Amino acid sequence: MRKLIAVLAISGFLLLIKADLASAQARQDTVETVAEDSAAVVARDSSASGIISDDTADNLSDDGLEAEESTGFHTRLKTKFIEGNAGFMSLVAIALVLGLAFCIERIIYLTLSEINAKRFMRDLEEKVAADDIEGAKQLCRDTRGPVASICYQGLARIGEPIDNIERSIVSFGSVQSANLERGCSWITLFISIAPSLGFLGTVIGMVMAFDQIRIAGDISTSIVASGMKVALITTIFGIIVALILQLFYNYVISKIEHLTSQMEESAIALLDMIMKFKLRHDEESR
Repeated sequence: MRKLIAVLAISGFLLLIKADLASAQARQDTVETVAEDSAAVVARDSSASGIISDDTADNLSDDGLEAEESTGFHTRLKTKFIEGNAGFMSLVAIALVLGLAFCIERIIYLTLSEINAKRFMRDLEEKVAADDIEGAKQLCRDTRGPVASICYQGLARIGEPIDNIERSIVSFGSVQSANLERGCSWITLFISIAPSLGFLGTVIGMVMAFDQIRIAGDISTSIVASGMKVALITTIFGIIVALILQLFYNYVISKIEHLTSQMEESAIALLDMIMKFKLRHDEESR
């Protein structure tokens, strides 16, 4: 069920990105077409009159600034993504999607593992105090999460010495902690890969810019600027992807720490319950 939810969330995210990029590309084509038509009209008017007035030039520049300001940051970001090198921008986008997939899977898993540990331990203590060990085991089986699993392991060995019970709880708690942290190494990998791919795209873009200068045989400002622009866009998006994944990773780590703290507190409370249970039965047997 958790995997199905994660797959649906990732699919929806990919469809949203695809729709946004398509709309951004359409808007960019429309803007370019309008700009070309405006330039043609101005050229015809200037050829007829012989000169473009300063007022017309100011109005055109003001219209361009207003059009640029009207587009939001999200739209400009998508436009810059389209303007970047397709190969390296695709790699950065893949790193983002895969990293978010692992983050979403961990968030869903950790969210489903969370319970009200205090209320669960209170109900468990009532059953143990009433000598209803089977009922306590059934409560652990019916409750999801690592806290209930650890308590079940302790109750399953309630007839053994307390040292054996403690070792069993510690060992099983280590296994549960490893399950909570599963997949986090992949998230850190994509956090490291995203800016590295951006830097690699920047270096290769600069090499391509120098090749264009060599072919042209002249150090033209337009050639250098266009090549450097495409090269630096990959670095910008690589850093943005790393920042996004880092935020999700920190959220995942905070949930893991919360669950680990609950497991430790519940293990201590369970050992206290079992000790009281054994002492009470020892006194009754005497």
